[in-house]
Amino acid sequence: MDGLYWHIMMMKQSFLIIAVAAMLAMPISAEARRNDQGAGREDVQQGKVKTPREIVDMVKPKMRGMQYLTFEYYPSMLVYRLKFLDGERVRFVDVDARTGRIISMK
Repeated sequence: MDGLYWHIMMMKQSFLIIAVAAMLAMPISAEARRNDQGAGREDVQQGKVKTPREIVDMVKPKMRGMQYLTFEYYPSMLVYRLKFLDGERVRFVDVDARTGRIISMK
C-alpha cells in the first residue's frame, strides 16, 4: 500500500507543477500579443509599414480560391503573417510589411 500511496502523491505533485507552469505562461503570451499590436500601430503611424488592410488588399487577389481568415504582425521582423483557408488546409503567407511583397507561403 505504501508504494501505491507514494505513486499517487507523485502524480498529484507532477500535475500541480504542470498546471502552475501553464497558468504562469498564459499572461506572458497575452502581454506579448498586446505589445505586438501596440508596436504595429506605432509602425503604421510612423509610416514604417503599410496598414493591415493595405496588405490584405494587395495579397488577397493572389490567393485565388482561398478564404482569408486573419493576420498577425511581427514587429521585430516587420512582417505580417496572413492566414488563409485553402479547402481544408490552413496556409500561412508571410508578407514584407513595408512593401507588401510575399516572402513565403507555408
